[in-house]
Amino acid sequence: MKLLESISNFAGKNFAFLVIIVAVVAFFIPETFLPFGKYITILLGIVMFGMGLTLKAVDFKLIATHPKPVIFGVIAQFVIMPITAFAIAYILNLPSELAAGLVLLGSVPGGTASNVMVYLAKGNVPLSITMTSFSTLLAPLLTPALLLLFAGQWMPVDAFAMFKSIVQVIIIPIVLGLLVKKLFPAAVEKSINVVPLISVLAIITIVSAVVAGNVNNIASAGLLVFLGVFLHNGAGLLLGYYAAKFMGLSVLDRRAISIEVGMQNSGLGVALATAHLGPLAALPSALGAVWHNISGPILATYWSKRPVNDEGKENIAVSSNSTLTKA
Repeated sequence: MKLLESISNFAGKNFAFLVIIVAVVAFFIPETFLPFGKYITILLGIVMFGMGLTLKAVDFKLIATHPKPVIFGVIAQFVIMPITAFAIAYILNLPSELAAGLVLLGSVPGGTASNVMVYLAKGNVPLSITMTSFSTLLAPLLTPALLLLFAGQWMPVDAFAMFKSIVQVIIIPIVLGLLVKKLFPAAVEKSINVVPLISVLAIITIVSAVVAGNVNNIASAGLLVFLGVFLHNGAGLLLGYYAAKFMGLSVLDRRAISIEVGMQNSGLGVALATAHLGPLAALPSALGAVWHNISGPILATYWSKRPVNDEGKENIAVSSNSTLTKA
């Protein structure tokens, strides 16, 4: 078990590099990864099951005790990202399937990797966890509705079918994870450190399958799609931060909301696009899975060097004995 925990920690810390390596290999040797395409939904369900194993009642405590940053953060998540995706798709004049795929990436909830990034950025980790959990539970209703609103002009959107898919691949696995944790707490506690490894392997496999299935599309439109994903992610990080600042939230809250808004559940985007919009529409989410896990650590590293003092202001110069106030 110690060995697995060490491998799990390594995989979590080097997730971005692993995704890039596998994506490149899948691009040049697609036939190796094509068979995994049929298991995308199952793999995402495994990731969500792992999330259920790690959820705690305290993750939702902030909704009752400090609702303002949670509610505002979730609203920002589901307003900023789909609107900016819609605008970028128009400005770049993306083909219909790619435009719908980018809007879908903007309409899914925050990704679980964002919690780690907020921790590294020395932001409000409890807020980050609560936002991820809350936005994920709202996804069955909001994601189909937002996609219908913003992408319906490009492609037909069956909102009810998408609602059922999200319930199947997110809500049911999370509930099962919670039940297993409730029934077998000792076993879950012993194995919980291995869950990140399973999630990393599942997401990497999903990305590899999508890349392998879109080799020609990546070769012809990859740079344009990546530009869209890059602009979309950057807009989310920037607007999330300054929207939180406009609302008078603390620096710690701003960091959490910025990262939560900017980092999407790319795996869910891939699964939904593949099932309901077509393989090409999955490309923005697949590239998002790569880029979000590069931009997140970069921003987290920058903020980690600018801790917050007792007055809630960033310290530009950091001494070796600097301390971080609690969220």
